Amino acid sequence: MNVEAYMTELGERARAASRLMARADTASKNKALAAMADAIDASRAALADANAQDMQNGRDKGLDAAMLDRLELTPARIDGMIEGLRQVAALPDPIGGIRDMNYRPSGIQVGKMRVPLGVIGIIYESRPNVTCEAASLCLKSGNATILRGGSEAIHSNQAIAACIRQGLEAAGLPQEAVQVVETTDREAVGRLIAMPEYVDVIVPRGGKGLIERISSDARVPVIKHLDGICHVYIDAEADRSKALNIAINAKTHRYGTCNTMETLLVDTAVAAELLPELAEHYGQLGVELRGCEQTRALLPAINAASDEDWDTEYLAPILAVKVVADMAEAIEHINRHGSHHTDAIITENYTKARAFLREVDSSSVMVNASTRFADGFEYGLGAEIGISTDKIHARGPVGLEGLTSEKYVVLGDGQVRV
Repeated sequence: MNVEAYMTELGERARAASRLMARADTASKNKALAAMADAIDASRAALADANAQDMQNGRDKGLDAAMLDRLELTPARIDGMIEGLRQVAALPDPIGGIRDMNYRPSGIQVGKMRVPLGVIGIIYESRPNVTCEAASLCLKSGNATILRGGSEAIHSNQAIAACIRQGLEAAGLPQEAVQVVETTDREAVGRLIAMPEYVDVIVPRGGKGLIERISSDARVPVIKHLDGICHVYIDAEADRSKALNIAINAKTHRYGTCNTMETLLVDTAVAAELLPELAEHYGQLGVELRGCEQTRALLPAINAASDEDWDTEYLAPILAVKVVADMAEAIEHINRHGSHHTDAIITENYTKARAFLREVDSSSVMVNASTRFADGFEYGLGAEIGISTDKIHARGPVGLEGLTSEKYVVLGDGQVRV
């Protein structure tokens, strides 16, 4: 296969399909999503067979247990894909909405209309259910998409793609609106991220290495985040019960997610009261603590934190702990060492909470809540394509609206500029 020619052909088809999708009505998009859900439900055996082939290939290649877990399409995950399609169908259609129409002195009206981005390239690893999630969000937001999954999931992804094509056909929408790359050749990724004439934005989903490579080499704008170095700061005026519950949940609810707390900051005024109890809870749950000098004075059995620990996303039962003098030091630490993902303050002081919200430079900033809530579903977006820590266009969980843009619209009645 000539990969460059193949990817160019996909790009040309996606660009043509994107123009048709931009004018597709809500009923047609919802019909396609419902038909996709029905097709997946009817294809459970085919999906299971395709996934079994990928799983066996993965075992033969020595994939680790975590990778195999992400790769597996269990009956529950198939149920989740079906439910996800139906949930996206139930979401409001963002396309075509007009806001802020105002009359100008000339008599014209000026406002903004929400429109699709065009063609979205999505590059992801392991989880075949992402194929379904990404397709549904791109379709509902009026975009065409080119999906490039990992080679380890090639059979599963193609089986899901067949269901997606059935749904598009049933609704009279172009099948080229969702194209799943059929080659496992890595050159396909290099070509996909270097086709600005066909692709409007790239969304990478995977490990830091993948995202760094895409961000470095892409000639197309990228929506991404590299790390999830999330913090919880327990203020001197925190409610003790809230502080304990949130600090434990933010770290131990799940270890391998980007919104898991990696550094705990504790005000010196409450450190002696809270840290021993927190350390006991963490110890019972198997979490290794690494602390600053003041932390170790209170918890002498824990390991010393190195400079590298403050800049590390562990994705594991390891937590860095630092005692700080006040909120100003906590904010300075977060803005220096954080990844602009999600950070939280625990406090009963309204003025401090407001200052924390203003001054912490992250895509999600929270008061008295676990960082684990930084998620499109929890935010009411229905679903998300990923998390963005960029400051241009989309920031935070990227749902339907994040896959759109706005253009100015002007209504006149014959006015000319003088």
